[in-house]
Amino acid sequence: MKDPKDPGVADRLREELASWRRDDIARAAQKAPLRRGEFHTDSGVPIPDVLTALDTGSPSGADIERYQRDLGLPGRFPYTRGPQPSMYRGRLWTMRQFAGFGSPEDTNKRFKYLLEHGVTGLSTAFDMPALMGYDADHPMSRGE
Repeated sequence: MKDPKDPGVADRLREELASWRRDDIARAAQKAPLRRGEFHTDSGVPIPDVLTALDTGSPSGADIERYQRDLGLPGRFPYTRGPQPSMYRGRLWTMRQFAGFGSPEDTNKRFKYLLEHGVTGLSTAFDMPALMGYDADHPMSRGE
């Protein structure tokens, strides 16, 4: 671990933040363009793209080290702040409809309908025999 009194700790975080914006955010924006440049609360207060230990006033080197170890930046290890660098600024959360009923053909038809109408993910419920690897006509599947 770096010396917590090292004044370069803050500079290294600034460099990492610049790299994250330049590389990670730019790459994410190519896949899912940012929905808008700035976000604000209902009161009009700007919401920054990310807050770090540098935004807490006068963080100690130990505070910065702890931030980098435990939180990090979105899209970077340890992924505490999410798997995507831009999070919901570029791509809305996945809207999922829990579905699955009738025959496989009915379920397939329903899934296609949902996807055509804007659902961005599907959640399927499997019955216990299917989860355990039994065929639907297996005696252990009776009653499920």
